Amino acid sequence: MKVPLFVVFVSLVALVSAASKPNVILIMADDVGWEAFGCYGADDYETPNIDRLAESGIRFEHCYSTPICTPSRVQIMTGQYSFRNYTHFGYLNPQDRTFAHMMQDAGYKTAIAGKWQLNGLYNNLEGYDDNSRPHQAGFDEYCLWQLTKGKGEGERFWSPPIERNGEFITAEQNEGLYGPDLFTDFVCDFMAENQDEPFFVYYPMVLVHDPFVKTPDTIGDSPRTQKANAKVKDDAEAKVNFQAMVNYMDKLVGRIVAKTEALGVAENTIILFTADNGTHSRLSSSWKGQQVQGGKGMMKETGTHVPLVAYWKGHTPQGLVSKDLVDFTDMYPTFADAARYTMSERDPIDGRSFFPQLKGEKGNPRDWVFCHYEPYWYKKKTGQFARTAEYKLYADGGFFRPGEDWEEKNDLSQVAVEGERREVFVRLRKLLEECPPAPEGFGERDAEHRPTYQDWKNLHDATD
Repeated sequence: MKVPLFVVFVSLVALVSAASKPNVILIMADDVGWEAFGCYGADDYETPNIDRLAESGIRFEHCYSTPICTPSRVQIMTGQYSFRNYTHFGYLNPQDRTFAHMMQDAGYKTAIAGKWQLNGLYNNLEGYDDNSRPHQAGFDEYCLWQLTKGKGEGERFWSPPIERNGEFITAEQNEGLYGPDLFTDFVCDFMAENQDEPFFVYYPMVLVHDPFVKTPDTIGDSPRTQKANAKVKDDAEAKVNFQAMVNYMDKLVGRIVAKTEALGVAENTIILFTADNGTHSRLSSSWKGQQVQGGKGMMKETGTHVPLVAYWKGHTPQGLVSKDLVDFTDMYPTFADAARYTMSERDPIDGRSFFPQLKGEKGNPRDWVFCHYEPYWYKKKTGQFARTAEYKLYADGGFFRPGEDWEEKNDLSQVAVEGERREVFVRLRKLLEECPPAPEGFGERDAEHRPTYQDWKNLHDATD
């Protein structure tokens, strides 16, 4: 049968359009800092797949999150600093526009797998039991733990309760199965089903959050029921299990990379790997021969410095170590650039795209990163900081050099500050003076006063 030329032309245009928009896969590990990855200098962990991505792509030395999961997840999804829209732990306002909405508008199929924890379960907020929230947040498909069901239904690892596209799959139905494998299977299946059109995958992993339990590589013949998720009391055993969890997390990243190769889409797929905050404070890790105590929940270097590795086969410079600053607001505009989407008034203003750097170009890297921290969860000190790659200034006046003082014990504001250091201090202080009021005291789960500053000015305009 003869195919009309018009149909051929339209089909070719569609193919060219699809090829010009790379697929995007964002993988975000849970509770693990830079010190736990071989490519960053880890001594205790084996991460060959992530290390290989770094060797073949870009390793960013200076990527920063907030100190705990929900503020980081809301920030990375909406491209906004926490002072604009973060009000409750475990909650994403369903009115917020996310990077998934933007990618849908750009013509992408979208999916999310792994940990959700954004319905407002902890405060019984309106709609906390609405299993369509991921769809409302811009995802065509989902496979998630802790969507409308809390931890009372079961933990995320062995025999996990999972909600998948509106269906609740109980712990009993998943008996003997390992949650991280199920989520990775879902991601790989989604890629296979949508390989002929642009796709966007957001994979907020459940690994390597506590409880620190055995993985399929270490559990042996032990029962693989919910009882296998019990918290380990002995610190040494917890560390051994955590090491195994980091290693298994790396294996899953390798599976996803291998799937892009098997599908023949690797050269048209951007893969980014990061983490939501620092390592659990229970754990100490050897890094370049030094001990680094996990800093989750704290604004120190050990709580906010996270890995960021980017790989785009045939496009990213091989083995580049970038000193450019990146924070989680930057993902949204980076994906917009990748998708050839023109940002409008509906889209956030806080981030800065690093898409040019993924192609080996200089781009327009930011001069500072900023953190506004109010956890609304447990008693951790709140506040703000602004920083460069080398120096960090808190709103309360503390001034540190985190690269050589990650515990931030040496406050440089107490000594004479001269020359280049003085210039940085003045610049960061000016930035903080342009910010909304810093939260004070300790974040409380049931706090009555939850101020936001949605219409606050663009901080880049205030400092450029």
